[in-house]
Amino acid sequence: MKIRTFVFFVILAIVAALAAFNWQTFTTPTELWLGVTTVYAPLGVVMLGLMGLLTVFFLTFIIYLQSSVLLEARRHAKELQVNRELADQAEASRFTELRHFIETEMQNVVRQDSETRTAMLARLDRLEASVGANIDQTGNSLAAQIGEVEDRLERDGKVAVKIVE
Repeated sequence: MKIRTFVFFVILAIVAALAAFNWQTFTTPTELWLGVTTVYAPLGVVMLGLMGLLTVFFLTFIIYLQSSVLLEARRHAKELQVNRELADQAEASRFTELRHFIETEMQNVVRQDSETRTAMLARLDRLEASVGANIDQTGNSLAAQIGEVEDRLERDGKVAVKIVE
């Protein structure tokens, strides 16, 4: 039990006990001036009635405040839930976008790798053909020079044995 509720019930019990102990005095009729007229009524009962009316008013006010706070809290909870769902959707959207970005980048890397590999293989093929052509050309040149040397030597008669290629 909250301290305020406890204090409220203690004060109510004290007033009830005071009224019960002094009920004779509370019910003794007396002359009451109401501002416009004079009334003959028990002052204690009138004061207890006014205090009871004031208590009912304050209890009604407290119930109204608590219910309005409760409704406001529920409204805030619903708004918070909606905002959470929006944030979750935005986060999921960001993850989807990130996944698409990564997939696109990976496809670009694979494509660039493939293009690089193709270009490198083509270059290697050209280099191989060029090296082969150079070897053939060098072999032909060497054979021609050896043939020329042989022809000179044969003309000069200095070679008795023919060099076999």
